[in-house]
Order: sequence, then C-alpha cells, then structure tokens
Amino acid sequence: MQRQGSISGSAAVRVRVAGGVLLVAHLALVAWITLRPLDVPWVRPANLHPFAGIRADLALGWPEAARRIGKGLALLAPLGVLLPVVGGRLVVSPLASLARTVAAGTLISLGIALLQTGVPGQVVDIDATLLNTVGVALAHLLVVPVARFRLRRRMESRGAGAHPREEPAQGRTPTIPRVGIAP
Repeated sequence: MQRQGSISGSAAVRVRVAGGVLLVAHLALVAWITLRPLDVPWVRPANLHPFAGIRADLALGWPEAARRIGKGLALLAPLGVLLPVVGGRLVVSPLASLARTVAAGTLISLGIALLQTGVPGQVVDIDATLLNTVGVALAHLLVVPVARFRLRRRMESRGAGAHPREEPAQGRTPTIPRVGIAP
C-alpha cells in the first residue's frame, strides 16, 4: 500500500534510499564532531541562558561572530533537506512538512546536548540547539518547496499527474451470513 501523496517508481525508491544513506552518514559525522572527547586544559561552564552565547559571539567582532554562528547554523542544516527526501512525499502541506522537519531537527539537537553531558571536554550550550534548529528550518525553507514544485511539474509534464494512480477496486467487502448488525 502506498501513502497518500508519496512518489512511486524505481527512481523514487533510489532517491529515498540514497537520502537515507546520506542521512545516516551525516548523523555519524555530527556524532563524531559533537560527541568525541576533547583533551583540553579547561572548559567553559554550560550555557543554559538563551542568546547569552550568541551575544558573547557578537562581542568578539563580526568575522569571528559570523564564523561561530555560521558553524552552529550549518551543523544540522542538511537535515532540513534529507529528512523530507527520506519521507518521499511530493504532495504535502508546506507548513506541516516544515513543522515535522524542524521538530525532528530540534529533537536531534536536544539529544546531542543530552549526550554531551557525559563527554569530557564537551559543554552543553542552549544557543547551539537554537542555532541548529534555525539552520534546519532555513535549509528546509530554501530548498524543499522549490524542489517539490519542480518535481511535481516534471511529473505533470510527463503525464503522470501529481497524484499516484489509484488501485482498482477489488469487489465488495465479504460478509458472514447469519450475522446481524449490532444494535
């Protein structure tokens, strides 16, 4: 059985599988970057105050602030594209797709922050979670609606239509004789 609005065909399956492989590879890279122990002489305290780290980055000057904030935005940004690719839906509400993707990105970022509490040299930073979430949302907004529109237009131009073909009816639902309807 096929989900409503999902793309079908061998090319679509290959794209979804490739997206899944890239998703796993990206998450492995993120885990290696964020969860490996660091050998440092001292660590700064955990930042649990929203925007305090961003303000501190901005106080360092624009080049350093842009590098640090850009690093936070870019860490999980590929999830904004890879999660919808793995889902494989072409006909979906843009707002619902954005909400699902951002929620998944936020949960992954929170999971990383939770796991960092037990890693030597790694410090929990709430601003990193905020920047990661914004990065996922920006990547999704910049790429996914345009890509879905182009794919739907390409399918329509080939005559396939935006919706998958319906399966033919299989006949009446069987009934059991001598069994009445409940009152």
